[in-house]
Amino acid sequence: MKKNFLLLTVALPSLLIASPSYAVESEIEQRNTNKSTEVISDIPSLSEIELPTTNAELLTQQSVPSEVNPEETQPETEQTPSDDADISIEAIAEPDNLPQSTPTYVIDREEIEKQGATSLADILKRMPGFAINDVGHGADTHTGTYYRGASINQSVFLINGRPINNNVNTYHGGTDLNSIPVEEIERVELYSGTASALYGSSAFGGVVNIITKEGYGKPKLSGSAEFGSLNLNNQQVSYGGSSDKVKYNFSFERFFTDNRYPVPVGAANRDEKGFLSNADTATSTYFGSIGLDLDQKNSLSLDVTALSSRRGLIYFGFPLQRDRLDHDGLNIGLSWKTRLGNGESSNITTSIGYNQDYFSTYGPTGAFYRTGALDTQQLTARVDHEWKITANNKLRWGLDLKNTDLTGDVLSTNPSTIANNETENRSLFNTALFAVNTWNISDNFLIDLGLRQSFDSQFGNYLNPSVGLRYAVTPIVAVRGSWAGGQRNPGLDQLYVYDTVHGWEPNPDLSPEIGSTWTAGVDVNFSENLIGQFTYFGSSIGDRLGVIAGKWANIGLVDTNGLEAALQLKIAAGWSTFLNYTYTDSQIKTGTEKGLQLGLIPYSVLQTGVGYQNSGWQANLYVTYNSGARRSIFANPTDKPTDFAPSFVNLDLSGRIPLTSNLGLTVYLENLLGEQYERVNRIYSPGFTFRVGLSANF
Repeated sequence: MKKNFLLLTVALPSLLIASPSYAVESEIEQRNTNKSTEVISDIPSLSEIELPTTNAELLTQQSVPSEVNPEETQPETEQTPSDDADISIEAIAEPDNLPQSTPTYVIDREEIEKQGATSLADILKRMPGFAINDVGHGADTHTGTYYRGASINQSVFLINGRPINNNVNTYHGGTDLNSIPVEEIERVELYSGTASALYGSSAFGGVVNIITKEGYGKPKLSGSAEFGSLNLNNQQVSYGGSSDKVKYNFSFERFFTDNRYPVPVGAANRDEKGFLSNADTATSTYFGSIGLDLDQKNSLSLDVTALSSRRGLIYFGFPLQRDRLDHDGLNIGLSWKTRLGNGESSNITTSIGYNQDYFSTYGPTGAFYRTGALDTQQLTARVDHEWKITANNKLRWGLDLKNTDLTGDVLSTNPSTIANNETENRSLFNTALFAVNTWNISDNFLIDLGLRQSFDSQFGNYLNPSVGLRYAVTPIVAVRGSWAGGQRNPGLDQLYVYDTVHGWEPNPDLSPEIGSTWTAGVDVNFSENLIGQFTYFGSSIGDRLGVIAGKWANIGLVDTNGLEAALQLKIAAGWSTFLNYTYTDSQIKTGTEKGLQLGLIPYSVLQTGVGYQNSGWQANLYVTYNSGARRSIFANPTDKPTDFAPSFVNLDLSGRIPLTSNLGLTVYLENLLGEQYERVNRIYSPGFTFRVGLSANF
């Protein structure tokens, strides 16, 4: 069941998860417009197919669903919904001009709402390739996120093309997917392969780009209130619209859940009453964006996101974890887009960003007390030029600048660790030149060549190349492949700051992780109503970072091979279904755990679902199978390094009932089977839970 089994899959997180918006209309229009000059085969990329999307989140897909009030339709794409599900996609923002040798997976706002996602982690977890080991809604960052065997810090996360990874890697300082406000998200895009050259050499996994909302049409006020199990309550309100050349959107979201439920004997973080302890979370997020069309060739946009979260930490091991985590963040971005010359042959986007994350952990350890704070501030700048040099040659190139300042404060009253008390002030400057050139060799064959040259104040200069190709064998079958080299540097905290929670010591002698990733896939248009993508993926990462004897170290080589397969079927008008499967074999090649699967990464994840939508009514049924992951913390005498959490099956049901033209009742029933399975590493699910809410538009 290892590499022999890894020969036919699909990297299709977008196909499934990219509902009707999985092919953004503006992208389709752009490619259709250029069809006479660009060499595009009859087999479109999955992001180009105008079929009802059946991603795991919303199986009733329409970019302008029939339940939406016609007055809310965007003026530029106003249309009357038909009985059929494959409505043309509404152009909301200009999609990236990305290499086509690997798919771009997209999930849009309608899918997110139908799924009932409460965080970015909820959005990503149903995409092929992702393994997100969360405990419950709003779980802390320690639970672990992996894409194609790569950790969250080995992927690149963006907001509107700006990086939000903060060069901090310990769990209380990593990219916190539970603190990205869902209310601000218009769509989420997932890239891999040659596209990684555009955004960072550290993208061993992929690139996740979060596109935020913009205002359109007449001013609209929308809101929702939701309550449910585990004392969950969630309120959202947004106001947006456009006036002449100005677009605006403002939103607020408040979320709380105590995540307190009984867990079996032997569960991690089980208190004396038998309940999961210290898993509560509360977040407040604010978002605003303003766009201004200066003239026909120039536009400006500004977006601001502020968040504040307070939560308990859940530790995989024992004894009971009582530490708390405060996270406050601010992200500001200013972007200027301009067209050069006539037409669309040359476009430049210049952006400036500021990102601050303040993570503070604190709590008692017996008779002692400890605190640890990581305050990261980043300034970024980017110039991105898309240039159609000839009818068959497109070049995308530019410059990235990033300056990172980290202040780390460590304090403990424990005599055994008091020597680690300190304040660290560190800075890092990184510059990168990037370019991806796409040649259409013939009507059916294209090649992508990419380079990223980085200049780092700590780790010197390094070049990361990439290559990809796509060939349409027949009008219904296309093959593709990609290879990309990468380098991920250690975080400033791993190099210099003591981890008060785990007791992990920093190591200033750490080396970068260096390796490569590759894919090979087939896209098949079986019929007008059935689409499939199958992708083999792999990576080899040397000097992988880990902890040995309580200290950060380069632990050796990890090789990953896997399969992704996805099918999307349109049954009939209003009906849709999907099936996707991911197999991941991340094998440790060196050290004491040589030959074992990397901890917390399941071999197999299968997702399927069916949905129906008509006149504002929705019903979606989702099924997930997880083979279980190898445990990473072993605290009991009977534990073995080869122990796996048992496999499990999860069944969710969501629906919407229209009460009026502007008011709807939403219902989410999760874990219908009521099985309290081990989610990961002795952290157990709560069993059956529910959420009920009202959503309104005015």
